[in-house]
Amino acid sequence: MKINLQVTYENGTKKEVVCNAADLVAFEDKYSVSIAVLGAETKLSHLLFLAWHSEKRTGGTKDEFEKWLETVASVGDSANDPK
Repeated sequence: MKINLQVTYENGTKKEVVCNAADLVAFEDKYSVSIAVLGAETKLSHLLFLAWHSEKRTGGTKDEFEKWLETVASVGDSANDPK
C-alpha cells in the first residue's frame, strides 16, 4: 500500500511525496491507530506526519518533525496514482 501526497512549501516549491509501508507503520506506531483511520477521520497532523516521515526516510529533509512543519504551507492529495 502506498499513499501519494503533495506538499507545498512556504517558498512555493511543490513536491510529490510517496508514503510507503515504512511510513505507514511509523504512523501507526506514533498515533496508536490503524492507517485506516485516514479514510474515516483525516487530520492534518496525520497527513503532515506521513509526508515528513517519507521526506526524512528518503533524505528530503534532515529536520525533525516540528522544525520541518515550519517550512510547510500545505499538504494534500496528489494527482499521481499511488500504485
